[in-house]
Amino acid sequence: MTDRIAGAPFDAVLCDVDNVIRFYDPSRLHALERAAGLAEGTTMKVAFAPETDLPLLLGRIDAQEWVRSIADGLEGLVPEPTAWELGTALLESPFRADAEVVSLLRRARSHLPLVLVSNATLRLEDDLAALGLTDLADHVVNSARVGMVKPDPRIYRLAASLAAVRPDRCLFVDDSEENVEAAAAVGMRPLHFRGPADLAEALQPLFS
Repeated sequence: MTDRIAGAPFDAVLCDVDNVIRFYDPSRLHALERAAGLAEGTTMKVAFAPETDLPLLLGRIDAQEWVRSIADGLEGLVPEPTAWELGTALLESPFRADAEVVSLLRRARSHLPLVLVSNATLRLEDDLAALGLTDLADHVVNSARVGMVKPDPRIYRLAASLAAVRPDRCLFVDDSEENVEAAAAVGMRPLHFRGPADLAEALQPLFS
């Protein structure tokens, strides 16, 4: 049961996961790229190109098929075994949760619904469990399970409906400017996340 705050500027928080709550450590991948004579970030550039990662984020391919696509995209740059090693290193990059962000969101959820809205893979729910965050939110809208990706307006409306709140009464938090602008376009209160201080300021009306 939440303890609603009278006069709060929003009635639900919709929050991105990656680069807001969860952060990856690419150091091993970067070391492998240097050893292979590639510039750091080359693998990610291939992996996160729309033609490579969109099928993954829509749940149309699994993680190993994504690694195969990455290896195909690195063809000609490195030998095939190295390409597979790079793709696998990206897939298996360790991750952590930002404790300050998690604490802020838990406090917010004591007052209003919290919905996670992520362009993610079918592994997201297991990853949240590994971080001890299964109970962080009321709902998780995972692009790979709902077949929609941000900035598709439908995924924002779905998240708002799960929170049982009108879009114009939702605070939407994301590190992507494009995703934040799309949320604003459907009437949501946008927060372009750059660090925990941004979130703390936006949530302050709940804690006053």
